[in-house]
Amino acid sequence: MTAAGPARDRGRAVAAAALGLAAAAGQAPFGLWPLTLLALAGLLGLVAGAPGPRRAALWGWLAGAGHFGLALAWLVEPFLVEPDRHGWMAPFAVVLMAGGLALLWAGAAAGGHALGGGSAPRRAVGVALALAFAEYLRGHLLTGFPWAMPGHAWVGTPLAQVAALAGATGLTALTFLLVALPAVLGPGRRGALAGAGLAGGLVALLWAGGAARLAAPLPAPLRAVAVRLVQPDAPQHLKWQPGMAAAFMERLLDLTEGAGPAPDLVVWPETAVPFVLPGAAAEVALPAMARAAGGAMLAFGVQRAEGDLWLNSLAVLDPAGAIGALYDKHHLVPFGEYIPFGEALGRLGIRGLAVREGWGYAAGPGPRTLDLGPAGRVLPLICYEAVFPAALRSDVRPDWILQITNDGWFGAFSGPYQHLAQAQLRAIESGLPLLRAANTGVSAAIDARGRIVASLPLGRAGALDVTVPAALPPTPYARAGDLPLLVLGGLGALALALCGRSRDRA
Repeated sequence: MTAAGPARDRGRAVAAAALGLAAAAGQAPFGLWPLTLLALAGLLGLVAGAPGPRRAALWGWLAGAGHFGLALAWLVEPFLVEPDRHGWMAPFAVVLMAGGLALLWAGAAAGGHALGGGSAPRRAVGVALALAFAEYLRGHLLTGFPWAMPGHAWVGTPLAQVAALAGATGLTALTFLLVALPAVLGPGRRGALAGAGLAGGLVALLWAGGAARLAAPLPAPLRAVAVRLVQPDAPQHLKWQPGMAAAFMERLLDLTEGAGPAPDLVVWPETAVPFVLPGAAAEVALPAMARAAGGAMLAFGVQRAEGDLWLNSLAVLDPAGAIGALYDKHHLVPFGEYIPFGEALGRLGIRGLAVREGWGYAAGPGPRTLDLGPAGRVLPLICYEAVFPAALRSDVRPDWILQITNDGWFGAFSGPYQHLAQAQLRAIESGLPLLRAANTGVSAAIDARGRIVASLPLGRAGALDVTVPAALPPTPYARAGDLPLLVLGGLGALALALCGRSRDRA
């Protein structure tokens, strides 16, 4: 082998990592979706042209590491809340997460390359299908982490309306198949240009369809539900300090009183209060909270004890100061809210980052619709649950979705905006409006087509009075989930394999 061979391989390895970094530019807060398309198209052509599956796997891994390293850079933030205790782990968290998630891209690159056989166009399609399936798996393996999917780059554009048909997984599969077209119609400049033109035409067509859906009027709400979203802006590193915790509680009460008539429901964020339910401190605080709500119900995030179990909960306080409905978070964050083998490791002082008492939170029984009377039927989500479409599948279809969250853990750059974008997708997928109260922001009202109709910006204390937007009928995605897409993907992979086998025999 000449010296040119290794040098060329090193250049392609660097190119793969750079393309992965560029692909992450479509994620919030950047929103540079054209750059995502260009970068993924370049990556697909690079991997499809690899001399074998092993080289394809290496380049796929490098691209995935670059993509996840940039998109998930906010993962350092939770470890910097108490830097003296956890700061040393911050770089390892990003490196290990990016490198681990990139293994899925490596496997997809190798598997798709092998599936396509000896034809570069077939390999491009195979890699696109495999990457889409890898992203689906990422949302389910080891409790799932469907954050920074390539399809999230479309949030805020009309094309995001495709999620009503196929969800975030469908948006991601569509993205990979669009960028495969230049390689499919190649090789050669003319074929690549034709493929790029076809991809552009499909984007324009879907964009127009999404714009038409957005332009269609929403129905009138069945009832006008008034909600006050309270955002105390309590920085995480100060939130539980003894003097500051009392100050933030006073801020919550002051913002709750507001001005004008009382709403139907006041909402405080995740773990908003400095007490545990039940307990003596709660008995003192709850009457003051009810008085501040002025006759409205008050939904608030609280840590709750039930025997030996600790739960991250949403509680609803009635106007008389009594706790009515309860919801316990069921999809917990590994290492954030619980530690595997937590009881044994807890005895050694190891516990979840977000846990204030006990070794870790226990999981609630699952999604649950709460009947809040004048506020309607509400599906609560706590923080990270909003990144999972399955968390919206309750026993009774709600009138609207309520997310309470403490995005103070996510810093002030990309994490909170990526979380907000995923909440917008849940609204599109379900056809339901979604309201979110966030500790440090962004608190927002999102309509059933994913548009933000009112919001409080990041890092500002305030109260936002909104009327819950109208719901739409259940979307195709709400009815069928990811199953139709998985069937189509499987049939596509089978057809590709059979095509390659027949061509090879010929």
